[in-house]
Amino acid sequence: MKGASINKIRSAIIGIIAGFFLLTSCRSDIVYSRFMPISSEKWHADSVAQFDYSIADTSAQYKMLVYVRHTEKYPYQNMWLFLNNGTISDTIEFYLADDRGQWLGNKHHGFIEMPVLIEDNYHYSDTGVYHLSVQHAMRDTLLRGITDVGIEISK
Repeated sequence: MKGASINKIRSAIIGIIAGFFLLTSCRSDIVYSRFMPISSEKWHADSVAQFDYSIADTSAQYKMLVYVRHTEKYPYQNMWLFLNNGTISDTIEFYLADDRGQWLGNKHHGFIEMPVLIEDNYHYSDTGVYHLSVQHAMRDTLLRGITDVGIEISK
């Protein structure tokens, strides 16, 4: 009976150690993640969020997300953004609320965070520093309710 208890304890300890190594060996595939705070929750049309990130692995495929964090004070269902990486400019539209006015995205502590997929399985041909600028393309010069704009690059 005493030997069985020792074996159970030993098995539990081995399980805990194995679980620890399993959890700590998992690595994040996020290459770059940064948010630019928007002063006073008012994003001016002339205010451009600029991000510089490094790519070291040209054999990998990358995913790029743009994030918009906002409050319930944001007055519209959708948003338009200008994206520019120095050589290519693009305009995207995405929705922050559904047809019934319910906010989409992740809600926490009074903020709503909306991820928008920009690229999936993108291949960089060269290593180095890349640049991306994000600017709102709404008709309002001063866009209320926006708290942060960010990007995330992951493998």
